[in-house]
Amino acid sequence: MNGEWGGATHNISFIDLLRLSFRIFKTKPLRTFLTILGMSVGIGTVLFLISLGYGLQYILIGKLVATEDSLITMEAFYPGESGLNVTKETAEEILALPETGEISLVAEFPGEIRYGDSSGFTLIRIARPNYFRLSGIVPDIGFPYREDEAGAVLSSQAVKLTELIPDASTLNKSFAFKIFYQKENDVNVEEIELQKPLNLKGVITDEVQPPFALLPYGFSTKEPPFYKRILVKSKSIDSIEILRDKLIAKGFVISARIDLVNQAKKVMNIITIVLGVFGIAALIVSAIGMFNTMIIGFLERIYEVGIMKSLGATDRDIRNLFLTESLMMGFLGGVGGVVFGTGLGQIANLSLNLLARQFGGKPFTLFITPTWFILVILVSSAFIGIVSGFWPAERATYLSPKEAFVKK
Repeated sequence: MNGEWGGATHNISFIDLLRLSFRIFKTKPLRTFLTILGMSVGIGTVLFLISLGYGLQYILIGKLVATEDSLITMEAFYPGESGLNVTKETAEEILALPETGEISLVAEFPGEIRYGDSSGFTLIRIARPNYFRLSGIVPDIGFPYREDEAGAVLSSQAVKLTELIPDASTLNKSFAFKIFYQKENDVNVEEIELQKPLNLKGVITDEVQPPFALLPYGFSTKEPPFYKRILVKSKSIDSIEILRDKLIAKGFVISARIDLVNQAKKVMNIITIVLGVFGIAALIVSAIGMFNTMIIGFLERIYEVGIMKSLGATDRDIRNLFLTESLMMGFLGGVGGVVFGTGLGQIANLSLNLLARQFGGKPFTLFITPTWFILVILVSSAFIGIVSGFWPAERATYLSPKEAFVKK
């Protein structure tokens, strides 16, 4: 049939097509609402789980890469059994390598921190200000010390040794330090006191690490006899492998953040895929429900299709009518899913932040929804609607008025 039964053919205008499509919201409001709600729950579940995957990845990668330079920086140190330490001569050799862009020496010695009448033993790390940029370690409270503004950065555990609270109120307080130098292969300890007390510039709130203090190079009365490790920044990400091989050839053990980032990305991609599979399963269930609704709708409207064709509606008009109805329900299900998924994610973020503040933690965002993914969700939901309505639309297309009246 070509839709010419009963007289001349007519094409339904786009406006009339939309009006006819919206009739389903009046004739079958509860069924239509439940179908859209089912789509919204399925799509919202997908959005919620994928947002969780992206949030976990963002938090983990953000912890590993606090600065851009730290991504192409390697931490080099000698294995403990070798008995070797980094010296200035070694640092000059590394800096002379064509692949090296920048270095930062780090010395580590036991020491003492003192504030007023309170004091305690802590680990002292001596490094230039570029250490923070190359290592990716950034104070959670305050700022790193700079070349033009010296100061100290303490861990929260080190601050507690002086009976102070590790918060913003501790910043700019003056602390005195002693460093106990011990030369290589020598049991004698040399006590070195800083030239003057240093103001606290930042606090690293990592409760897991032991107490430590980061002090600027050049503020002790004597230079460190050796260094524990060296941070080596590659000139580019393309030369990092070559530089790594050269450092390994010199006997160094290498720890690179880019390796941790790559491993973290692989793990998080797997987690995101697993979460996506669960979400897609929920989406398939809701799509089946929508397909069932469209089939039932077609069976109930066989007589209506016959009347429309007898009045001159073409096969194309009938197909477009069913497809438009399914497209609208799918798209509205997508909109509802976006509202449901993002709303649930925001509620979860708010609840977790309130809980974190209650226990003294830092606020964070666990559920992150990329804008491009929302657009993909809306397009995909419309596509699912068209697919769900395709078979009923085809059945209605090939149904003649005579068959419709007989089946009625």
